[in-house]
Amino acid sequence: MQKLINPYASFPGYNCFGCSPDNHNGLKLEFFREGDEIVTTWEPREDFQGFHNILHGGIQATMMDEIASWVVFTILDTAGVTYQLKTKYRRPVHISKGAVTLRAKLSGQTRRIAAIEVILKDGEGRTCSEGVVEYYLLPREKAEKEMHYPGKDAFLS
Repeated sequence: MQKLINPYASFPGYNCFGCSPDNHNGLKLEFFREGDEIVTTWEPREDFQGFHNILHGGIQATMMDEIASWVVFTILDTAGVTYQLKTKYRRPVHISKGAVTLRAKLSGQTRRIAAIEVILKDGEGRTCSEGVVEYYLLPREKAEKEMHYPGKDAFLS
């Protein structure tokens, strides 16, 4: 498993809720590449709960959206924007059961739309939610100019 670097972390004004290490209210997700998958493990905190001891569904969807963007950055070698997100909540994610793990991989692609499959497992390894995130892919030149995309090599350690 290869740890990925967040090249945006030193970018002026960067404050991503999902992956900025400096966003005090954010998730501060870190990512790893394992074969054709991007993986993250995250320890849920009580301030991200919906019902008592249950991780809020919106936070689960946010994590799915975030990890999918890292598939776009590091595997598809461009940037993009979320086109559509479909989430199935299979069972509650109990915060008290420890760290959750998300795995994401490309499941299909047309010219400009990438479908990324994401699975979220709880601290006991049970699948709690699944999603398909569709990203509208920007041409590489536009990604560099408008989204400051540095190229996939900038994410490698």
